[in-house]
Amino acid sequence: MKLTDIHSPKQLKGCGEMELQALAQEMRQRIIDTVQQNGGHLASNLGVVELTIALHRVFDCPEDKLLFDVGHQCYAHKLLTGRQQAFSSLRQTDGLCGFPSRLESEYDPFADGHASTAISAAVGLCRARDMQGQTHRVVAVVGDGAMTGGMCYEALNDVGQRKTPLIIILNDNEMSIDKNVGALSQHLTHMRVSRGWLGTKRVISEGLVHIPVVGKGLYRLFRRVKNSVRNVFVRDRFFSSLGIRYFGPIDGHDIMEMERVFRQVQNMQEPVVVHVVTKKGKGNADAEQMPERYHGVTPSGKKAAASFGCAAGEYVTALAEKNEKICVVTAAMTDSTGFRPFRLKYPEQLYDVGIAEEHAVTLAAGLAAGGMRPVVAIYETFMQRGFDQMLMDVCLQKLPVLFLMDRAGLGADDGPTHHGVFALPMLQSMPGLKVWAPRCVQEMKDMLDAAFMEEGPVTILYPRSEGETETAYEGFVPGKWETVKEGADGAIITFSSMVQTAVEAAAIAQQEGLSLSVINASCISPLDEETLSRLSVRPLYTLEESQLIGGFGSRVAQLCTQRHWPQPRLQLGIPDEFIPFGDRTVLLERLGLDAGGVVRKIMEDQKN
Repeated sequence: MKLTDIHSPKQLKGCGEMELQALAQEMRQRIIDTVQQNGGHLASNLGVVELTIALHRVFDCPEDKLLFDVGHQCYAHKLLTGRQQAFSSLRQTDGLCGFPSRLESEYDPFADGHASTAISAAVGLCRARDMQGQTHRVVAVVGDGAMTGGMCYEALNDVGQRKTPLIIILNDNEMSIDKNVGALSQHLTHMRVSRGWLGTKRVISEGLVHIPVVGKGLYRLFRRVKNSVRNVFVRDRFFSSLGIRYFGPIDGHDIMEMERVFRQVQNMQEPVVVHVVTKKGKGNADAEQMPERYHGVTPSGKKAAASFGCAAGEYVTALAEKNEKICVVTAAMTDSTGFRPFRLKYPEQLYDVGIAEEHAVTLAAGLAAGGMRPVVAIYETFMQRGFDQMLMDVCLQKLPVLFLMDRAGLGADDGPTHHGVFALPMLQSMPGLKVWAPRCVQEMKDMLDAAFMEEGPVTILYPRSEGETETAYEGFVPGKWETVKEGADGAIITFSSMVQTAVEAAAIAQQEGLSLSVINASCISPLDEETLSRLSVRPLYTLEESQLIGGFGSRVAQLCTQRHWPQPRLQLGIPDEFIPFGDRTVLLERLGLDAGGVVRKIMEDQKN
């Protein structure tokens, strides 16, 4: 059966083993071709092709519920669930989402954009099922990288205590984005060596039963000692101690073997873990050798712009040569946040805690309390999980922790779970936290110099890439805003990625006879009251690539009210809704946040 013939996973049930192997190969090539064209998550998806086929052969989706954690390993699932014809639109504007989406398909029972959520969600689906007297199965496919997140253990403790019938597939590929770290990863590594034990067990079992007279007796004896011997090799007590039955490890690329185990556990009335071992990047030599480099792939032919994260990592590495107290904390994303150079030069001063943002923040607080100068480098969208720790463990104690929040602004192709637009309202509410946002790499470097001179916490927010800069950068002064362009008829106050948009908007407005100032408000919190008081005599317009509610514009308006200054005439930014995935330029245009849209809104206001 060809991939193009599959419109429902139920069609897989009649396929033979050779057909399934050929299908897996075809699916891998389709994923490779699409990701090369559109960008996306390559290595993780190549590793779960056979696993996804086996799951859909045994379970009856969408009646049975299949969840993925992290959701970026769902491409094979999409191909088998009626979306293969639309697969070429993956991660494209108005196309298929790169993660599971309840809005896209009945085969996606839960959206999984952030790690470590699927077990908790699956437990909820199980209990909703049981309360309504339903009988379908719930399966959570959880990557071993996600198991470094504490939320998984809260869920495992709950499900084991209540004995909720749930099937957890532990996809063990030794990788999250960077190589997995921590005690659980070491435990799984020990389990992994037992694949040889599983093969030996099968050979011995089949051989014993055929020995004349004594064969069946020897087989029963072997069965009795098998579990104790297995514990020596596999040490599965971790899950059993939580009240969860453990099976494995099994080869995650052997469809027939996985089917056999899945059928064995599918009707168990208790929680079970099936441990499958897969190869991240399987089928692509480069992705197999360097899975961390092929986690997220840029479309072929698209040149990556200069990265704020790479520049930050290189500059902090240089600063550490003169300041031995500098250390770095990351959450399974050392390379992705640009800190590979630091890890190579100062491996003992970099702490990769895995997908555990809450721990990362409080670890940094402890480092700062102990006299070090920690840098926490995490994507803005993932740092949301550490806000309680930022507030109570860092800001309350006025500790000098530097937070570098990468990927601020619209996350484009990865969609609403990865748009970095929600942090600012929360950051501005934290007493004593200074929040800065550079418009260019040089300004970011100046901010880094200044941050290590501060006695309290600082957050620097920056987008993925540095855009074009048409105006000269005049330098950074903590607490002060930069006048990028002078104008007499009004002022656009903005920061970071939107400074260039404001400059372009002012140029368009100039052609219409409207002279606008552009202010780079790179010090977001606290605000530059001196400059704002000077600007308040003219019409003001705030512009931001973040949530309007509780955002920068709201903060400016609040201060103007408190000081009895004229209010901003317009606050432009992300509306009170979740923004879909798509090309960033297209998304900004649809939101009216491109240069033309900004000018139109200001011109309309000027006419009223």
